[in-house]
Amino acid sequence: MLSDLDNFYLKKEEPLKGCLLALREIILSYDKNITHTLKYGMPFFCYNNKMFCYLWVQKKTNIPYIGVVEGKHIFHKDLIQEKRSRMNIILFDPNKDLPVKTIRLILKQSLDLYKSGKIKIKA
Repeated sequence: MLSDLDNFYLKKEEPLKGCLLALREIILSYDKNITHTLKYGMPFFCYNNKMFCYLWVQKKTNIPYIGVVEGKHIFHKDLIQEKRSRMNIILFDPNKDLPVKTIRLILKQSLDLYKSGKIKIKA
């Protein structure tokens, strides 16, 4: 039996499904301390049990994105703040190749916040 987390991906149609699965793989392969769980009905990725990013799809446009939990601390031209005070997002066209270098750079900047102690991780 598939988990709710697996079903999140499998219920999507292509090319959205493939895009989300590729994003999941990029995030999970970035650091061995990253875990994957379902919170608030969406795939969340945690670093040492602290939520740091998530995947979602915009309802109106059906465009997938990575939400960066502490995005307000990261400055990158592709991150969008919108009406969020803490989180920023990066949008992806599911019909195009993913900008892997950009994604990895944003993941590095995000994880550096936790590794440096700027964002506290509960012991």
